[in-house]
Amino acid sequence: MFFGPLPLRELEGAILAHSVRRGSVSFKKGRVLSAEDVTALRDAGLTTVTVAKPGPDDVGEDAAAARIAAALKGQEITIGAAFTGRVNLFAESRGLFVPDVERICALNLIDESVTVATLPAFAAVEPGQMVATVKIIPFAAPRGAVEGAEVEASAGMPALRVAPFRPLTAALIQTRLPGVKDSVLDKTVSVTRERLEVMGGRLVRDSRCYHGEAALADAIAAAGRVDLLLIAGASAITDRRDVLPSGIERAGGVIEHFGMPVDPGNLLLLARIGETPVLGLPGCARSPKLNGFDWVLQRIAAGIPVTRTDVMRMGVGGLLAEIPSRPLPRSGAVAVEPPRAPRIAALVLAAGRSSRMGGSNKLLADVGGEPLVVRTVESVLASQAKPVVVVTGHMAEAVSAPLAGRPLTIVHNPSFTDGLSASLRAGLAALPADVDGVVVCLGDMPRVTPQAIDRLIAAYNPLEGRTVCVPTVHGKRGNPVLWDRGFFTEMAKLSGDAGAKTLLATHADQVIEVPVEDGGILYDVDTPELLAELRG
Repeated sequence: MFFGPLPLRELEGAILAHSVRRGSVSFKKGRVLSAEDVTALRDAGLTTVTVAKPGPDDVGEDAAAARIAAALKGQEITIGAAFTGRVNLFAESRGLFVPDVERICALNLIDESVTVATLPAFAAVEPGQMVATVKIIPFAAPRGAVEGAEVEASAGMPALRVAPFRPLTAALIQTRLPGVKDSVLDKTVSVTRERLEVMGGRLVRDSRCYHGEAALADAIAAAGRVDLLLIAGASAITDRRDVLPSGIERAGGVIEHFGMPVDPGNLLLLARIGETPVLGLPGCARSPKLNGFDWVLQRIAAGIPVTRTDVMRMGVGGLLAEIPSRPLPRSGAVAVEPPRAPRIAALVLAAGRSSRMGGSNKLLADVGGEPLVVRTVESVLASQAKPVVVVTGHMAEAVSAPLAGRPLTIVHNPSFTDGLSASLRAGLAALPADVDGVVVCLGDMPRVTPQAIDRLIAAYNPLEGRTVCVPTVHGKRGNPVLWDRGFFTEMAKLSGDAGAKTLLATHADQVIEVPVEDGGILYDVDTPELLAELRG
C-alpha cells in the first residue's frame, strides 16, 4: 500500500490520510477522494495531499475486518457492520464468553495490521454486550495477512463463542452446629437463589442437617435429582478428610479437587456423585460479592465441564478481594455498564401529502406488487435498527393498512400539514426512553438498503464524537441520518418542512460522513417521473 503525499492529478480514488480544512473544504480522514473532491482541493489552493492507496495485493480495511470477523464468529454471537476498519462482535444471549485464547494470540502474531481484542475468557456477558472487536490498523491490510488470519480463525471449532446459561436446577444442603442462627442460614438460601436466578437457574429445594458425616450423607440421599448439588458447611472445610468431603464420599461421591487459587474462594470443594456435580461451598459464598464459587458456578450453568485442572488454572486474575465488581447484575448493585451494541431505533416519516405528485399518494403507489411505503419499511425492518416507528398523517388508514402484522409501531401525526418537523416530533415522542439514538428515514426512499442503515449504526460512537452519522456516495450527502438522543430536545423544537437538516450545520463538529455503496440514499420519489423511473 502506498502512503504519502501525492499531486492532485493522482488523488482520485485515494484515501485521505489526515483531515483537511481550508476555506470551504472540510474533508475528514478516511474519505475516498472523488473527482469533485480533487477539484475542490485545487480550488482551495492545495497542490499535494497525503493519502493512502491500496495496491492489488492489499485488502481494504473494512473488507478485511469483515472477513476476519466472519471467520471468528461462533455460537450465540452477532457481527456488526464494518466502519473505519473495525467490526464489533456482540453476545446474542446471556452466558459465558468462550474464546480460543491460543488461536486469538496466534492470529494477532500474524501481522501488525491485523488485531483482535476480546473480553477475558469466561467473562459473563449479557445480550447485546460487546465481546470482541476486529481492527485493521492501516487503511488496508496485506492480502496474505488477511487470508492467514482467516485460516487461523477457521481452524477447528469457532474461535469465539458464547455458551448460554441453561435453566439449571439446584439443591442446597446446609449443615449446622449448636449456636448457628437461622437468619444466617436463611440469608444463604436467599443469596444462593439469587445467584442461580440471574443465570436462569432455580433453587428447587434447600435442607438443613447436623454437621456430621452420617447426617450429611442422609441429606444428600434425600436431595433428589437435580443438575447441581450445593453444600454449605457450618464449619469451613480445612482438609480433604473433613466432614463435608467425608459425607459426600459416604453418599457414593468422588472428591475431584479441594482448594482453588482464587481469593476469596480458596476453600471450594469440587466433587461428583454419578453425573451430578457437587460443590462444597467456601464461607464467602454466603455473601453476594464476587468470589471463586461464582466462576465455577457460571461454567457449570453454561454447560462447560469444570475439571480439577480448570480450577488450578484460575490463579491469574484470581485475586478478587480488591475488585468491586460482580459477575452479573444483582439487585442493589451499582456497576458500570459494559460495552454493548448501541440501541438505535428507526423513524419512518410517512405522513406527507405528496403535493408534487399531482394528487395521488406516492406512498401507496404500486411498485413491483407492493405499495412504495411497504418497500421502504421492509428495508428498515431488515436492518439492525430496533424498534421501528412509522409516523402517518395524510391518508393515515390507507398507509397503515398494508403495514399490518409487521413488528413496528404506527404513530399518527394529526398535525402533518405543519410539515416534516411535526412528524419528527410525533415519532421522537413514541421512542422508548432507553434508546441511544435514532435513524430518521423518509417513507419515499425505497432504495435505501439495510446495509446502509447498519453502516450508520456501526459508525455511531459518542465517545469518539461521532453522534450524527450522515451517509454519502462519492462525497454527496443523503438520507437517512442517525442522530444521538442528545439532539432529541433540539429536534423536537424544529418547525416547518426542513426536518433536522438545519442542525447538521449547527453541530458540524459532531457529524461523521459515512461512505456507502448505496445510491439509494440520494433517491427519493418526489415526482411522477421519478416514480415511473422506479417502476422501470
